[in-house]
Amino acid sequence: MKLIALLLAAAATLGAQPYTPTPENLKAREWFQDARFGLFIHWGVYSVLEDGEWVMNVRKMPVSEYEQLPPRFNPTKFNAAEWVSLAKAAGMKYITITSKHHDGFAMFATRQNKWNIVDATPFKRDPLKELAEECRKQGIKLFFYHSQLDWHHPDYFPRGRTGQTTGRPESGDFDRYLDFMDAQLTELLTNYGPIAGIWFDGMWDKRDANWRIDQTYRLIHRLQPAALVGSNHHLKPFPGEDFQMFEKDLPGKNTAGHSAESVIGTLPLETCDTINKAWGYNAKDKSLKSTKDLIQYVVRAAGYGANFLLNVGPKPDGTIQEEFTVRLREIGKWMGAHGESIYSTRGGPVGPRNWGVTTQTATKVYVHVLDWQDELLAVPSLGKVNNARLLNGQKVEMSASGTSVLFRLPAQRDGIDTVIVLDKQ
Repeated sequence: MKLIALLLAAAATLGAQPYTPTPENLKAREWFQDARFGLFIHWGVYSVLEDGEWVMNVRKMPVSEYEQLPPRFNPTKFNAAEWVSLAKAAGMKYITITSKHHDGFAMFATRQNKWNIVDATPFKRDPLKELAEECRKQGIKLFFYHSQLDWHHPDYFPRGRTGQTTGRPESGDFDRYLDFMDAQLTELLTNYGPIAGIWFDGMWDKRDANWRIDQTYRLIHRLQPAALVGSNHHLKPFPGEDFQMFEKDLPGKNTAGHSAESVIGTLPLETCDTINKAWGYNAKDKSLKSTKDLIQYVVRAAGYGANFLLNVGPKPDGTIQEEFTVRLREIGKWMGAHGESIYSTRGGPVGPRNWGVTTQTATKVYVHVLDWQDELLAVPSLGKVNNARLLNGQKVEMSASGTSVLFRLPAQRDGIDTVIVLDKQ
């Protein structure tokens, strides 16, 4: 506890200074852009009710009622090795998991309060510790999602847009709450080995509050200089953030109302979405996206120069429902055959179109034909390229047509994504 207090005090005394990413951080950003595909995991005590991660707020449950859930939360079937292996089988390069969601319940062994999986449940284990160790064994990077919003903590006051029916006293010290949050972040960044980054959410609940993000971001970057900071605040990135995220939307889009209106600057990009509609486990949610739709989203995200973070919400027993695992393994098979056109690529050279997208490396251009029925496809100038072919080596007829390149697509096409490869001259 003394160590955490000293670290927090040191962060507070640094003063407001311009953020200059370290060489380690810049290298991590490059790795992040190369990774292109990750697994999002929303898991918490709310899974007991099988009604999503917002159930406390949606059902207007007071803290006294919600605190009856942890004794019922005993995920004895949780197996970190199986989770990480599933992510690898899906072709994913990193995992982002909820360390604390909006209900304030910590899914790790925090010493800041007893509202956590080790102290409050019969499980008594730290799944984040086990997951961190397994990720290192299997070569998967690990991010921690951390909610700045808290429906349980008494010092989260004044209340924001949500959590108005929790029955907490109408008083509190918000600075003391932020000290608590920074202390938990210090635990996550000092007790779990190298962490790829912190994925914040919830600042939108009190957009005009003083969140002390400069102090918090400095703390993170000092404890782990390579760690990437991102925040789902639905605004343009703030100094100290290392990537820009878009919730349920491709970069520059805001159809779901949870993202900034445009891409700002040159930060790495990430979009996230669900397999059904819920983030946390919801037994009644059967509105599943098809494997084809999910793969095409991976491809479109890459065409926009973004990663795709695909979510699962594990059950209260610690298992991941079969409908999700089947899709993840099917995506993995496709990525195994087509991954060279996704991993380590950047968007372009032609911007996204209705028919598909393009990706590129230093030596190749990939044209992803996702939705086009005709035999001929005209693509705006791709620069100096030649040797058009499919990923299996089959030649594709290509000719100049004004300022465009005209491809004659094969009669037999990939039902998900016909990928044309070209060499840069």
